[in-house]
Amino acid sequence: MSLLSDLINLNLSESTEKIIAEYIWIGGSGTDIRSKARTLPKPVKNPSELPKWNYDGSSTGQAPGEDSEVILYPQAIFRDPFRRGNNILVICDAYTPAGEPIPTNKRHAAAKIFSHPDVVKEEPWYGIEQEYTLLQKEVKWPIGWPVGGYPGPQGPYYCGVGADKAFGRDIVDSHYKACLYAGINISGINGEVMPGQWEFQVGPSVGISAGDEVWAARYILERITEIAGVVLSFDPKPIQGDWNGAGAHTNYSTKTMRNEGGYEVIKKAIEKLGLRHKEHISAYGEGNERRLTGRHETADINTFLWGVANRGASIRVGRDTEKEGKGYFEDRRPASNMDPYVVTSMIAETTILWKP
Repeated sequence: MSLLSDLINLNLSESTEKIIAEYIWIGGSGTDIRSKARTLPKPVKNPSELPKWNYDGSSTGQAPGEDSEVILYPQAIFRDPFRRGNNILVICDAYTPAGEPIPTNKRHAAAKIFSHPDVVKEEPWYGIEQEYTLLQKEVKWPIGWPVGGYPGPQGPYYCGVGADKAFGRDIVDSHYKACLYAGINISGINGEVMPGQWEFQVGPSVGISAGDEVWAARYILERITEIAGVVLSFDPKPIQGDWNGAGAHTNYSTKTMRNEGGYEVIKKAIEKLGLRHKEHISAYGEGNERRLTGRHETADINTFLWGVANRGASIRVGRDTEKEGKGYFEDRRPASNMDPYVVTSMIAETTILWKP
């Protein structure tokens, strides 16, 4: 095994200028991540320098067998924490050979919103709190839980320390460092309320880059759990009963919200979000009705309410924002399996572009 490890960790730059680029895209379910690698003649810094590529869309549920070619357009580059050196991870979106975005390509529509002059002027910042659950591979039950049984009730696990409270920290810390190495703007991690559940935060990131960074961070986490022999779940309610679900709380601000008088702008934005509550909920992740029950730090899925420091609200405003009269707010509705391209662009569209 030591020879295998040595070969995996070979430093290519000592013998060749060639690099490996791992092209990453979103599969047919809208939540599964696919990737494949290719050799490039020299190091690359900008996605525009990368060639387009293709894949068999009939094998990912994204094209019929008789016309299966789907084209990958490189959109964002990150350093590869697995191969290291000059090797890269490439976030792509997918198109037909005629250049039309395929239905599961949510990045294309998001990029249009983020390139609108009114949105560009507002410089939307996002901080996304991505919760997830680590499952035992053979039984699809959270790690640290007795097989077929339950641990003690919630309470000691949130930000907990110790072998009987924190399960999977080696995976979490590996992911944290790998994301920093990759150039992802990961800002923190913590253990969550349900044992076996964790969270990482990405941001503040501007516009479309928030979605690119969350997808890259998800890919890296999926790869690390693959190595560890653990299953990664973004299910918004992995365990039924008196256990917290998993969300992707999305913190948001615009330039006018961050400036003097911004609190009034925040209140108007929240009012607009309330008017489009149903549209947002329908786009905020599959199975979210199992999580948004009005219990376990959530508002009921059919109810829109906001409050200062209220974790049972749809939208939470921090005490600091209220006190300073400017800042940001947190949309607590998105599920852990949401598409960050959809959620971030929809919040920008509703709060900046939409006229009620």
